[in-house]
Amino acid sequence: MSDNVPVLSGSQRRTPIVSVGVKVFVLAAATFLAGCASTDPGSQAGAGREAYQAHLRSDPLGAYLAKNDFGLSRASETYYNDSRALASAALEHLGVDYKFGGDEPDTGFDCSGLVIYAAEKSLGLKLPRRSADIARQGIAVKQSELRKGDLVFFNTLGSRFSHVGIYLGNKEFVHAPRRGAQVRVESMDIAYWKKRYNGARRLGPETLHSASLQ
Repeated sequence: MSDNVPVLSGSQRRTPIVSVGVKVFVLAAATFLAGCASTDPGSQAGAGREAYQAHLRSDPLGAYLAKNDFGLSRASETYYNDSRALASAALEHLGVDYKFGGDEPDTGFDCSGLVIYAAEKSLGLKLPRRSADIARQGIAVKQSELRKGDLVFFNTLGSRFSHVGIYLGNKEFVHAPRRGAQVRVESMDIAYWKKRYNGARRLGPETLHSASLQ
């Protein structure tokens, strides 16, 4: 929920230019804002499993989730269709203004607000409010195996998982970026996002099952 992404000059797909003033503001805000604050190998063995374990070592939270049996479950085809619905639900709100702490289209969204709203509307799933807490849900997903509906996380405030969006495919994601901007689609290949990418989570069947028991 704590988004303060620097303003992008020109096209939103160009490398952003960060002014000194914005840098100072981000540094000051980082101590206050905290809310918006990787595919599953399944039965793969040998080299594939070793590569996945190496990936988890580079992503401590992903390792924690895998150790607790989140990382060894494969999402069903039914859920795959649901995850696509999550992305579609977020895309319905393109152009909605950013608002810190916002989680409704009428008032605006911050990054985690958009995700939790889309998850509840499309999946009936209540996610935690802060992006860092959302990152504790589901399974870790490797970047090379991202698919539509996965959650992608970035470090925008000097802390891991301080920004979240929803992956759309073709290295694009939808998110609520910052004050003064609107919900939009951007490329993960933009230098700013590429540098700050933290990992991804897939909200698998066990997450949905837990939500249904609440």
